[in-house]
Amino acid sequence: MPRTLLMSPARVHRTLTRVAYEVVERNRGSDTLMLFGIRTRGVGLAEMLADTLGEVEGRAFRVEALDVTAFRDDRPDAEPSPLNAAAPSVDDRDVLLVDDVLFTGRTARAAIDAVLRYGRPRSIQLAVLIDRGHREFPIRPDYVGRVIPTKHEERITVELNGEARVYLEE
Repeated sequence: MPRTLLMSPARVHRTLTRVAYEVVERNRGSDTLMLFGIRTRGVGLAEMLADTLGEVEGRAFRVEALDVTAFRDDRPDAEPSPLNAAAPSVDDRDVLLVDDVLFTGRTARAAIDAVLRYGRPRSIQLAVLIDRGHREFPIRPDYVGRVIPTKHEERITVELNGEARVYLEE
């Protein structure tokens, strides 16, 4: 399967820096901001974005890993795991969901349902590194690193081994 490099580590870093500034500007700071990375690659990307937000805002940001498996409409037998006492409250917070690639919108829709288990947030926003189109749900990201129109059979791969890279696989 041929692979084409779409974004180098330097370009991913510049993109996350731009997104971090957009997040801070839109939220008038970051006091109420809470980050959730959608498993699996969304978590690593959220941690990278949290580091960049930390540089911009001068404080640390915690990233919560969000497992959306039980909330997907294509997994009807999956049961959500019970919330434990250490589960974060999202009440009156601005929640930022982070994922690597937005395709059909099904994962993002499931993530919204998963977040609502943690309380009633002030807002839920979505940040994605790549938006490749082909939506099946009316989901639109608030922050987009790059829009890459693809054919339905093509695949975008985000590698997060130390440095992030984005590839197109045909």
